[in-house]
Amino acid sequence: MFALPVLGSNILQSISGSANAIWVSHVLGEAALTATANANQIMFLMLGATFGLAMASNIMIGQAMGARDEAMARRVIGTSTTFFLFVSLTLGILGNLLTPMILSAMGTPPDAKRDAIAYLRVIFSAMPFMNFFTFLMMAQRGVGDSRTPLYFALVSVGFDLVLKPLLIIGWGPIPALGIAGSAYSTLIAQSLALVAMITHLYRSGSMLMIRPSEARLLIPDISIVRALVLKGIPMSFQMMVTSLAAVTVMGLVNRHGVHTSAAYGAAAQLWTYVQMPAMAIGAAVSSMAAQNVGAGRMDRVEQVARAGALWAFLFTAVPIVLIYLADPWVLQAFLPATSPSLPIAVRINSFVLWGFIPFGLAFVFSGIVRSTGAVWPPLLAMIISLWGVRVPLANLLEPRLGADAIWISYPAASTVTLILAFSYFVWGGWRKSRMLPTTPAFSDEADTGLGGPMVEEAELIADAVVHANPPPPKAR
Repeated sequence: MFALPVLGSNILQSISGSANAIWVSHVLGEAALTATANANQIMFLMLGATFGLAMASNIMIGQAMGARDEAMARRVIGTSTTFFLFVSLTLGILGNLLTPMILSAMGTPPDAKRDAIAYLRVIFSAMPFMNFFTFLMMAQRGVGDSRTPLYFALVSVGFDLVLKPLLIIGWGPIPALGIAGSAYSTLIAQSLALVAMITHLYRSGSMLMIRPSEARLLIPDISIVRALVLKGIPMSFQMMVTSLAAVTVMGLVNRHGVHTSAAYGAAAQLWTYVQMPAMAIGAAVSSMAAQNVGAGRMDRVEQVARAGALWAFLFTAVPIVLIYLADPWVLQAFLPATSPSLPIAVRINSFVLWGFIPFGLAFVFSGIVRSTGAVWPPLLAMIISLWGVRVPLANLLEPRLGADAIWISYPAASTVTLILAFSYFVWGGWRKSRMLPTTPAFSDEADTGLGGPMVEEAELIADAVVHANPPPPKAR
């Protein structure tokens, strides 16, 4: 139940991306679709740089709430707000400056490069708004609220869906902006949704909003900044490692021509929907486990892990089966029926799709591990699977198998990721890790080390988030 609003938010964001691909491909052509596919890889790379900081803040807020330490939670919120705004603005400026060089390094096809630059420059202007919107959504989940972010994701996507065709094609006094219109739609929609969310949080008295009388909380706390950096940067690196691998793979794909690149971009639109359920479950288990870490309830962390793995498997396998049954018709939403890219996209899916099942399971186990503050092992696992398996395997087999080598490398890397993530979950030392000094030590016994009133206060917080499977009452 906690994951469903997260899933809803992810679905809405992907609907926006799919609408963009549909309008761009059908109105502007395959070269424009290739441009957005290349540009999106760079955008995800830059977003990944801030994702880890938002995730670290989410975990710290959750642990503080689980430990019933609201003062610490508000200190984390104030410091994170200031630090996050600074990092987001810096990345937005750097992205604008470096866009042409990055696209050239990726080997973006010449007939797509100009559109990609025009698209990305606007996207990077929107990035501070996108990043802060994501930060607030994750912070709300850290305090146990996964529903409010869903409502404002709906606002953002609603604006985007209405504005996108108007700005791409033009209507009345609105000029036709082409591919740049798609990016401007994202900028306007994210800005409006962010303003609406902040207004709502202020009016509802949310603890996430720092009042003028509390402005001192916005002065960065060095100990919290240190924790954000030491714990957040490895998680950012994990996202950046993933995005860099995707950018590298995009370069390999581009070598096979615009039709293969367009097919890859269309197939990738479907992959977002396949990954979303597992990513939503992973985000939910991380927030839920963090609060139970703060409450000192290791027994519930184990319960969350088992339930999360089961639901991730089911929620990933079902859409994969449906897509296999619906190919090639489902791909015609992104590619015309007569496009030479369509059969290529079908072939790509035949290799890649099933590999998202081990990916989803690995995402859950990594989310549990990260909830304690053990952030380096998931990063190392990702580096090994992507840069030790996916990229080298694709390069090694490409001379012999052509583009198929790229598609084979996806499930191979996902399987390695699962093996590493599950192995560390079972045998690693993550249970002893901490992100906040106020977090109580773990114990294999549900109540060991806590006295009566402290247990009951901590359990109130944990119950509010877990919602299910509380251990039976025990004599104290």
